[in-house]
Amino acid sequence: MNSQLIIKTAALGDVLRTASILPGLKERYRDCSITWLTATGAVDLVSTNPLIDRVVAVDAGSQKSVDDITLRLGSTRWNHIISLDDEVALCGLASRLTCDELSGAYLSDDGRRVYTPDVAPWFDMGIISVYGKERADELKVLNQKSHPQIYADMLGIKMGKPRLLLTDETRANAERFSRSHSLEGRHPLIGLNTGAGGRWVSKQLSVERTIELARMVSSEQTQKPTFVVFGGPPEVERNKSIIAGLTAAGLACVDAGNNNALLNFAGLVGLCDLLVTSDSLALHIALALDVRVVAFFAPTSAAEIELYGLGEKIASTAADYCSYRADADNSTITPERLTPCVLRQLQLSAKAQG
Repeated sequence: MNSQLIIKTAALGDVLRTASILPGLKERYRDCSITWLTATGAVDLVSTNPLIDRVVAVDAGSQKSVDDITLRLGSTRWNHIISLDDEVALCGLASRLTCDELSGAYLSDDGRRVYTPDVAPWFDMGIISVYGKERADELKVLNQKSHPQIYADMLGIKMGKPRLLLTDETRANAERFSRSHSLEGRHPLIGLNTGAGGRWVSKQLSVERTIELARMVSSEQTQKPTFVVFGGPPEVERNKSIIAGLTAAGLACVDAGNNNALLNFAGLVGLCDLLVTSDSLALHIALALDVRVVAFFAPTSAAEIELYGLGEKIASTAADYCSYRADADNSTITPERLTPCVLRQLQLSAKAQG
């Protein structure tokens, strides 16, 4: 096989999760050249991966961008197109390229979004499911396979693990951050990424529960931890409140900032011994960097996330768990449930460090 095209432009976390297929593809098709098509904002997540031969950026919201990329890629006859995104524009792009084999979503002759039978385990649970949305949602709840395992089974490859390689510049930025906050040699460093942006309020751990979790964990540690507070632009005020609460409780803490470039954010996550996180991009970054995690889930599925032996998952026990509702009940994600997981993972992290 000379060429392979992977189409993926969904949420940033999905880009890393999908990168789990790369080792298996390279093993199955030893001479293949992989071109990865992804959203402009996600390029940094895959551009340093040595298993990808070429990264192509596309803006799926711009028809001109899609047309330009179609023209650019259309001169190649692809051996295999793997189209794992259900956006109309990207389905159309997959349909317009010439290939020997297509796995994934495309546009039918009458303009409907459809998908090939070999990827049914993935798309049957999605918005273009042949069973309709109601049954697709039921299948998501019933599913007990992680996304990387589903991908591997569909493509007939071994399940792999995503990798995120940091650049020299990114590592230097993390080192400057560490020096400026006197973090060298301070362990454990515990990252707190308990927000989830503006849309998924029910993915979040409240400010009060975040502070209480940190207090409970610290009280169980002989070597007092330092907490690194993470978040994005929508969480500036939230993180200020967390830091104020940690400081008032006498806990050591550092603000990681809310406007980090993507790889700089990853570099700061890489400093941590453990990340406590919502189901978010930070979770996938930590796993790709081999940072241990404790992750919590309420509106989304814990089963879909593969931790590769790097952590623990806490799922809501409320009736609307995995309902994909923005207002799902997350009240059962408590500090009392999270603390033992954090303590266990800190012990494993310390052992790994020698």
